[in-house]
Amino acid sequence: MFTGFTPETIDFLWGIRMNNNREWFLEHKKQYVETLYEPMKALGQELFQPFLDKPGMLLKVSRIYRDARMHHPLPYKESLWICIRQDVTWWAEHPCLYFEINPDRIHYGFFFWQMGTARMEEFRKRIAARPDEFLKLIADTEAATGIPVTAELYKRPKPTDDPRLAPFYAWRGQIGCVREEEIGPELFGPELAQRVRSLLEKLIPLYDYFTQF
Repeated sequence: MFTGFTPETIDFLWGIRMNNNREWFLEHKKQYVETLYEPMKALGQELFQPFLDKPGMLLKVSRIYRDARMHHPLPYKESLWICIRQDVTWWAEHPCLYFEINPDRIHYGFFFWQMGTARMEEFRKRIAARPDEFLKLIADTEAATGIPVTAELYKRPKPTDDPRLAPFYAWRGQIGCVREEEIGPELFGPELAQRVRSLLEKLIPLYDYFTQF
């Protein structure tokens, strides 16, 4: 059961940001496990409940160790995240619902990092053929969450004959509907799980739509 993060969680995250080395981490590994990793797993289990009956869905809790293949100069991440998505090889090419914590803030919601050229073209064809369906989805999502659906934009937007779709023809990738919160007392209690789960449930229609591409 998720009971909340603690000030010690944030102390660890600041510590790893300021002391990103093996010696410091090993000295504080118990703090990492007890105040960050185990609470994150418990939070993930609560957030995953609405998705238990959805075929092919996966709950992933990240590791703090960086992938050595990336040749990053620092061995550890300064954040930890939960990702709810389909069981796929490369997460960035598929939509996900997520929660992430770092020393400064938390953020959570829907994100689709890399749709790729072919799928973006398929997306534009779909919204051109059924614009009202898509526009209603975006309007309903933004009304339910109070958060805009945004994306990285092309410098030269693709042309469209429907002016209502012009903003979406400019989408290139990094499509998201994300809430950010600064670190505060609201982080240190079980109510966090309810707040995050409520948002993710409101984002399921958006998630389901983008799994079609």
